[in-house]
Order: sequence, then C-alpha cells, then structure tokens
Amino acid sequence: MPKADTAEVLDIDGREVRITNPDKAYFSREVKLSKLDVVRYYLSVADGAVAGVRDRPNMLKRFVDGAEQSPFYQKRAPDNRPEWLRTVTLSFPSGRTAEEVVVDDTAGLAWIVNLGCIELHPHAVRTNDLDHPDELRIDLDPGPGVEWPDVRAVAMEVKSLLEEVGLRGWPKTSGSRGMHVNVRIQQHWTFTEVRRAALALSREIERRAPKLATSKWWKEERHGVFLDYNQNAKDRTTCSAYSIRPLPDARVSAPLRWEEIPDCEPAEFTVLTMPGRFKAIGDPNARMDGAAGSLEKLLELADRDEASGLGDAPWPPHFRKTDSEPTRVAPSRAKGAKKPKASSEETTSGEKTTGKKATGKKTPTANTASTKTAPKPRSKMPLIVVANSPHKEAALAGLERWKSKHPDAASHLAVDDVLVDAMRGRSSTWTRIRLNLRNVPEKIRPPQETPDPDDDPTRAWREARGKRP
Repeated sequence: MPKADTAEVLDIDGREVRITNPDKAYFSREVKLSKLDVVRYYLSVADGAVAGVRDRPNMLKRFVDGAEQSPFYQKRAPDNRPEWLRTVTLSFPSGRTAEEVVVDDTAGLAWIVNLGCIELHPHAVRTNDLDHPDELRIDLDPGPGVEWPDVRAVAMEVKSLLEEVGLRGWPKTSGSRGMHVNVRIQQHWTFTEVRRAALALSREIERRAPKLATSKWWKEERHGVFLDYNQNAKDRTTCSAYSIRPLPDARVSAPLRWEEIPDCEPAEFTVLTMPGRFKAIGDPNARMDGAAGSLEKLLELADRDEASGLGDAPWPPHFRKTDSEPTRVAPSRAKGAKKPKASSEETTSGEKTTGKKATGKKTPTANTASTKTAPKPRSKMPLIVVANSPHKEAALAGLERWKSKHPDAASHLAVDDVLVDAMRGRSSTWTRIRLNLRNVPEKIRPPQETPDPDDDPTRAWREARGKRP
C-alpha cells in the first residue's frame, strides 16, 4: 500500500511551496521543533531573513535529518526546482563552476528551508557582478575558554576602527559563541582586495587589543578572539542574519543595534524569542544597503603594513599561494618547510594582477608586498591528534579517554591547548581534536598514538589523490 502523502502546501504570495515531511523532528533536545515549525519561524522573520540573502548565490547547507545530525553541503541547485526560482552560475578558485540558487522572496526562502537549510549561506556578491563583493565580512571567532565579554569588547574595537576609516558596521551574533560585523561596500574591489582590507583590519585590531584579539591563522598560534579575514576569500560563506544554528536551544544569528552589545547575551536570541523581537523592533539591518562605503582607507592601512614588512597571511588550503604569503605549513610542522612557488601573473583567486584598483590608484596586489623581508622563524609546536570522527560527540568522548589514559599530562593542559577543529570534507564536515603539549613537561609528554576514534572520512579520497594522510 503506497505511503500517504503528508506534505503541507503553503500559499506564499501566490506561489505554492510544498513542505515535505512537515512533522519531522528537527530539534528534540532542549526545544522541540518540527520541520514545519522551522519553516514557520522563517516566515515570521521573512523580511529580515530575505534581505540577507536576496539577489545572492546561496550555498545550500542541508540538515536533511534535522539539526542533531550531520549536514552536507550542496553548491549546485537541485534539478527539481520551481520555474520561478532563479539560479546563477558561480565560478570557484578551482576553476569549476556551479549553478547556485538565488533567493529573491519569501517563497524562495521557504523552498530552500524545506530542503533542510536551517542555516542560510549567501555569498558576498550580487548577481549583477559576481567578481566584486558588496560586503566586507568581519568574523569574530572566540577560541576555547574565551568569554563572551571579550567578544563584545573586540566588537566595539571593530566599530571604532570602522568609523575611523569611514565605514559603518552592522553587528549580529553568530548564533553560536561569536559575533559577525558586516559592512556594506561599493562594488569596486575584487575578492583579493576585499580580503586584503579584512586582513589589514584584523591586524590593526590585534595591535589595539593584543590581549583580546588575534589575526593568526594557525590555531596553535591563536589566543582570544580570532578575526577570520579569510571569510572574505572567494567561495567562502558565513551564516546570514536570522539563520538558525544547530544548537540544542535553536539559537539564531541575531542582528543587533550597537547600543545593545554591552548587555546582550547570545542565548537570548532563539527561534522562540526572535519572532517577538522582530515584530517589536523590526530589522536592525534594514538600512544596510543604503550605507555602502569605500575600502580606500583600509587598503592604505594594508599598504603601510606591507611597507613595514608584513606580507600576506595564509589563505585557505585550496587556494593558490601568493608570492608574499608565508610558508603554508602549521608551526607544528614548520621544520623542513619549502618556500612556496607562485606566479606573479595571477592572484590567489585567479584574478589577473594589474596593479590598479577600480579607482585607478596604484596599490600592491595580493601577490606582491612592497618590501620583501625574510620570514620570521617560528617555533615548532608539539601537537598530537587524539580523535577524528564525523561526529563531534564521538571525538569529544575520545578526548576524555585520552585524558583518562594520560592524567599527568592532561593536568598541565590549558583551555586553549585543546584544539577542536571543524574540518571541511568534500560535502560534509567532520571533527578533529588536537592537543598542544607546550605546557606539558617534555619528560611526560605522551607520543602520537593512533587517534581514538580514527575515522577521517576524507582519508581515502586524499590518499587516492596522492595527498598526505
């Protein structure tokens, strides 16, 4: 006997959107939410949520089995989609292309949420110009043990610096432990130039708040709040405003007014509380599109950094190396690292280097620092891997087993010596846990053992491609 069709069809602004398996549990721990509850949440904040994704290519992060199971990433728009849903062809640093979904209205929003997209992941470009971002994204990512007041303090430093360079930031909670500050910019600069501006900003915040903030890419070198400049590289996305995060309390990424930051708490903003807040105060980001500014002063700051000997900083691993980028190897593997080779004719994202910005002023490109200096020697960190797993809970359980096995060494670990890495696979994420043994006396440091568990889902793929396991 055929299974009964339980789908619910919603009429949204004259368009029918079919919600399949509407009663399927999407959250079942602290809050109980069905798939239809999630769709209804997005409909209640649709004006704000659509504003964050409208007219942009969207990477689909699909939690098809709910927020408590692992998602997978889908760049290409599904073949079975409504005729009224737009797509656009986006190119990536690898040279590949994908036809990605573009959300223009509430019906389109409901349609992608039905796919399991409880988080919204738009790119930083509009469909009219896919090579020049209209958004600078400042991602404040607290390290282990960093308290929320430190994140708020760094956010206020970001606000001050942005105002000094003639830009306006629009803050929001990340929906987890961090904060995002988005800046609307004129569509004059390439991805490489926008990332260069973000790197300059990150380094300046580190100088102003050295005990609270860091611009260091490698986790083993970080402390405090990391300003992730690489979120501005091509092909990177962050969750947009009003996105639900896969946490037990169904927390959301909440746009804020700057005056709210000193007293706000991320746990205040959930699927249950956000609709009432939105109805009461509207969207704090509503005027963002009218505040597009210039990157000129941040790029001048980048010029000064490069003239003083600061070259490029590490890019994500799948990007082409640049001339002024330091050796792309973690400090824990620094010994024997080879000098990178790169073409001076092409930037990391494949853009041709002309030495000119759209404004006509000459500026160093991403490949060429104004002054080349010998790289500073780095200490090799004593890191070991203790767990690899597609499931974070299983990896954390492996960490506890390691601590039980090596109690003396574990007693010397600082909070930020435990590195919990969310690793990106081909279409999903997995968790790797490493320990930095720098605070453990050398005579009692355990050697690298077989991780427990040791289930890296990308290992077979990387070995087949001849890459190091």
